[in-house]
This record gives sequence, C-alpha cells and structure tokens, in this order.
Amino acid sequence: MSKIKVTPCGIEGLYVIEPKVFPDERGYFMETYNENDFKEEGLNMKFVQDNQSMSVKGVLRGLHFQKQFPQGKLVRVIRGSVFDVAVDLRADSKTYGKWFGVELTAENKKQFYISEGFAHGFLVLSDEAEFVYKCTDFYHPGDEGGVIWNDPEIGIEWPIPEGMKLIQSEKDQKWSGLKDTFKF
Repeated sequence: MSKIKVTPCGIEGLYVIEPKVFPDERGYFMETYNENDFKEEGLNMKFVQDNQSMSVKGVLRGLHFQKQFPQGKLVRVIRGSVFDVAVDLRADSKTYGKWFGVELTAENKKQFYISEGFAHGFLVLSDEAEFVYKCTDFYHPGDEGGVIWNDPEIGIEWPIPEGMKLIQSEKDQKWSGLKDTFKF
C-alpha cells in the first residue's frame, strides 16, 4: 500500500503529494521519494538530478522552464515556507496559460510535482527558505526560457503581504508575457 497521498490539482500534470509521516518522541521519519509508491499512484517519472537553493524573504524566482530539454520537477521545502506556482505552457492543452499555486512549508511537508511543459516559480514567505527538488532532465545552460511573474494574462494571485519588497534576478525581471512565450 502506497505511503503517499496524491491530489491532482485541476490541471493535468500537476499533483500535490503528501508523504506519510511517522512521528515519535525522537522526531519523525518520512520517505520523500519511493519509486514504487509513485508508480502505484500512476506517476512514472525518472529523476536524474537533485537541486537545493536557499532564499530570503521576498525572493521571487521564476517563472522558469527549459525549451528543448523540459524538466519535470518534484519540489518541496525543508526549511521555511514558499508559495509555489506552475503555469501550463503546453500549446495543445485545454488549460494552456492557467496556473496553480500551493504553499509548501517545512511543517506541512507537502510536495508539488510539475510535469514537463510548465513554467515554474516560487515566492519566499518566511525569513529564509530552503527549497529542494528532483528533476527529470539535466539543466542545460542556454536552454532557459521564462514568463514574467506578473503577466496580467495569466493573473497569478501571489500572496505578497503589504510592504514586502520583492527580490528578483535581473533575468527574471526581463521575461516577456505569455503571448510572447515559447509553447511546448
């Protein structure tokens, strides 16, 4: 029997995954990835690379994707909290341009699986956040694409508190909107 709860997000290819947590007086134990559990739930991806980042409050990373070598990502937070977002860029999808967001925290231990063909980004809500993710393809420099975080055509409802100063890379500030973006 699977040790994970998989919840589809209303957009094909996006899933919130909740691992079974085994707490006791020492702390807790959980499996963050088990190929058999994922296959039992119909998720048959193969991961080839793990990444980790640390960001401070107000950092908004994304919305990123790779064009010729798209990556599926299984993302989670091990310290702090983020609002994590995926935007459907699959040209033939009935949900093209739609977005889904979920709060990922060290406490709720939720994971978010984002299939190939989506742009991905997150906003750090806590003072600091450590973000880890598994990828289905390797990172390829020069193959990056992106969508501007605040494109009104997409309409992402970022939970930006009053007075929060956003911190972005120069690259992320220069992406164009959905209408000018690469489609899968």
